[in-house]
Amino acid sequence: MNQYLRYMFVVGMFFYFIAPMYAAASAFKPLQAVIVAAEADAAKAGERMLQQGGNAFDAAAAVALALGVVEPGSSGIGGGGFFLLYLAKEKRVIMLDARETSPKLAGHGEIYDHYSSIDGAQSAGVPGLLAGIDHLVQHYGVLSRQAISTPAITLAKNGFIPNKRLLRMLKWRNKAFNAEARKIFLPQKGRVHQWVLARTLTRYAKLGVDDFYRGETAKNLVADMRRDGGLIRADDLAAYQAIEREPITINWHGYRIVSVNLPSSGGMVLAEVLGILKNDDLSSMPALTQKKLLIESMRRAYKDRNENLGDRDFVSIPDLLKDKYLEALRQSIDSNKATPSSSLGNQQEPAGAGRDTTHFSIIDQDGNMVVATLSINYPFGSAYVSPATGILLNDEMDDFATRPNQPNAYGLVQGKANAVAPGKRMLSSMTPTLVFGSGRIFLLGTPGGSRIISMVLLASMGFMLNDYSSEEWVQSPRYHHQFLPDVIQYEQGAFSDQERKTLTAQGYTFKKVRDYGNMQAIVCDKETRSCHGISDHRGNGIVLQVPMGK
Repeated sequence: MNQYLRYMFVVGMFFYFIAPMYAAASAFKPLQAVIVAAEADAAKAGERMLQQGGNAFDAAAAVALALGVVEPGSSGIGGGGFFLLYLAKEKRVIMLDARETSPKLAGHGEIYDHYSSIDGAQSAGVPGLLAGIDHLVQHYGVLSRQAISTPAITLAKNGFIPNKRLLRMLKWRNKAFNAEARKIFLPQKGRVHQWVLARTLTRYAKLGVDDFYRGETAKNLVADMRRDGGLIRADDLAAYQAIEREPITINWHGYRIVSVNLPSSGGMVLAEVLGILKNDDLSSMPALTQKKLLIESMRRAYKDRNENLGDRDFVSIPDLLKDKYLEALRQSIDSNKATPSSSLGNQQEPAGAGRDTTHFSIIDQDGNMVVATLSINYPFGSAYVSPATGILLNDEMDDFATRPNQPNAYGLVQGKANAVAPGKRMLSSMTPTLVFGSGRIFLLGTPGGSRIISMVLLASMGFMLNDYSSEEWVQSPRYHHQFLPDVIQYEQGAFSDQERKTLTAQGYTFKKVRDYGNMQAIVCDKETRSCHGISDHRGNGIVLQVPMGK
């Protein structure tokens, strides 16, 4: 008996002390760090952090701040976003929720019967990004606030030259700009300087996030809000917190997909689509059959998204991932004809489309990973810059169902679960995602409004089915169905003429759209310890391989 107890003691000590060390030692460590982001200046900000001894989390903080300066139409500290963090030593994924919240004065949305939820100061939710960045640095980084802030401060002071994409966005949105935004962005010759924003970022670097939410910056921002019709007040800012949440994990045909949870709908929609198709061997199917199953699964998952999803802290969410429910959805797909969306629900027909936000992916040489999707919603958000702080504010209030059963700017018709309420986080489509295979890892995400989820879905399917090259997972033509409007939106080349003819005969309607999305991805091979980045040809992104000298 004593010998048995000694044996059990040794076994216990192994699992308590040795096994965790072995797991840590065997964690995947690439030969080089990789950063993929939508703008070169922002990616280089992250590279500097790694070269200064920082990790992926420091790099992510610097990239996020810099993107807000050089890609101002897409993100910034006046907005919010979601981060997925992979902690290599712990082999654990954390979701960091930096989504905006509704100001108390928005009530339950009645104000938007009279005022715009897209343009102007009243369309802004309480910004969350800076709280998320600070949480990232304080809990997981190794560098100082000053270090991660310096590249963004320098870019704001010295200015940058806008690219063609940003100039197109400026031309489209300039009529909505307030005077301060016009002063900064509309000269459109030479460099764009943001000196007031540089001062605000400098205050953050010296004083920390408290200044933004409770200090001088908060006081100045609220004064601008009061004067210019905004709804954000001091108690809204003081109450804001970035939140760590459990991500959604999906096990599918030998792969583990980890994505964001509510208040982003991305992970839930991915889980529902993949759950509907869990018993299908898609890799053995003809391409058109595969596409049709994905379209019909999207249709059903987006319907559930729009009707049932919202901020879980405020509303009860039904279990949409029950086996019986998913099986019933699969059985409802007819192999010979389309399922009209009108037969699944009676929501009104929407119109319109949206197209912005930003994404970056990072892996450091220790194997820590960050995938982050950040947004101010519509291009240039509310088009309102706070004169006293230089902060371009979001218009995320339009991501609520400010008018239930009426379309928002992205064409999404949503229900009461995503109605406005004080302090509530608006539903999102942002979908930063990690896909783990037995020998490979895929880090990905993209902007693209309501089409974000389908883009991540299609690229993930390419990775898991492994039927074409990694470049094609990101670069291939895309298609999308979001329940309403009841059309297949598609890029040129997504369907052959014969495929469209066949599906049209089965009752499908097609709508060709211009190229969309701007995916920034990384693919890693565990055996060779190699990682390579892929930046979407639709944007101006960059891949940086960062040797660390370790």
